[in-house]
Amino acid sequence: VQLQASGGGLVQAGGSLRLSCAASGSIFSINDMGWYRQAPGKQRELVAQIASGGTTTYADSVKGRFTISRDNAKNTVYLQMSSLKPEDTAVYYCNADIPALKSIYWGQGTLVTVSS
Repeated sequence: VQLQASGGGLVQAGGSLRLSCAASGSIFSINDMGWYRQAPGKQRELVAQIASGGTTTYADSVKGRFTISRDNAKNTVYLQMSSLKPEDTAVYYCNADIPALKSIYWGQGTLVTVSS
């Protein structure tokens, strides 16, 4: 199983970016999918999570600005980020909980840089 994240880049404060993460391999189903981020010198933190049925969870710091969604047919999770702030600068990682393999898989990370 591999998770391929894409969509990061450099954006000005107030701008938007959309991250994508596609899971491939021997996947029958995926439970939760999520996005985490890690800023320099800080611990990795949860940004948003979405269950297979669509229930979502967000960090307080991104509520109202970020939207997580998924396409189960494509085994893909998205993160639409709007009103970006310099403090959103981090490497963003996606993950997927695959019950048949009893494991959580992680993508390679994609860098988001927000300039002030």
